[in-house]
Amino acid sequence: MNTPRIIERNSKRQFDDLMLGSIELFCLAAELSSFTDAATAAGVTPAAVSRSVSRLEERMEVRLFVRTTRRIRLTDAGRTYYERCHEALGQLVDAEREATGQQSVAAGVLRISMPTPYAHYRVLPILPAFRQQHPQVQVEVHISNRNIDFAEEGFDLAIRGRAPDDSNLVARKLEDAELVVVASPAYLSRAGTPASLEDLTRHECIQFDLPSSGRKIPWLFKTGDQMEEHFTQGGYSSAGDVLGGVTLARNGAGLFQTYRFVVERDLATGGLVEVLPDLGGASRPFVLLYPHKRHISLRVRHFVDFLVDTLGHARRGSIAPSALSG
Repeated sequence: MNTPRIIERNSKRQFDDLMLGSIELFCLAAELSSFTDAATAAGVTPAAVSRSVSRLEERMEVRLFVRTTRRIRLTDAGRTYYERCHEALGQLVDAEREATGQQSVAAGVLRISMPTPYAHYRVLPILPAFRQQHPQVQVEVHISNRNIDFAEEGFDLAIRGRAPDDSNLVARKLEDAELVVVASPAYLSRAGTPASLEDLTRHECIQFDLPSSGRKIPWLFKTGDQMEEHFTQGGYSSAGDVLGGVTLARNGAGLFQTYRFVVERDLATGGLVEVLPDLGGASRPFVLLYPHKRHISLRVRHFVDFLVDTLGHARRGSIAPSALSG
């Protein structure tokens, strides 16, 4: 990937007003994938947008867009430049709000990526409470179990099952989510109830494939103070979405290990039954990740505090009514 090169100048001003305006129009064109749409949004002519982009390309001696008769798309260098400029312009807006006292109100778009079970059973239920507290923040939730690139994809936050080895990211643990093995009463009536790990070899154990590697994830059990991994076998496999395994278990396909918070209602109503409870207590972490920046927007700061505080109640078994009511 070619990284844009900023030409050194003797002037104390790196950017004049015209150049800053060109950067704003370039970002708008990148977001809308159209010079015409960017011109309409900015109240200028398409020719003015084109000249602004050409001015930046001449300054840096790189192509920012590939142009066709119907559309435009960013080059690799253009995408890198856009991500940096988009972040910088956002910081300028936040700095202005802070300087004028407007930054006391969180506003703007918050983009967060999170895996399926944590989205549906932990975060989505409490998002209305967050927006009641901060109505000027728009929340874009991307539910996916894949790893994301903050710079390339423009996310503010991500929730993942572990903290990556990346010094550019801040990692805050949200909880250690307890695991539980479950099965439907119909399956247990048909196949019997396992009493030990050895018994699992005679049962249909629903598999889950890790999105990052495609390998089957081992089940975790707690024996004394030790965590023990145990690989199981089965004719069913869910790839990418752990909730698929839960649905299979509910419908009598076999045993499945998942997070207790996903199936606690099923366990309470009898739709699912906990298996091997004496070996329970194992857990997997969920971690909140965000880029390590000197200046963090107020909307991100408020959301991080809200999530950590609200899910702290979840770790103790319930979410505070005050968090849900806003």
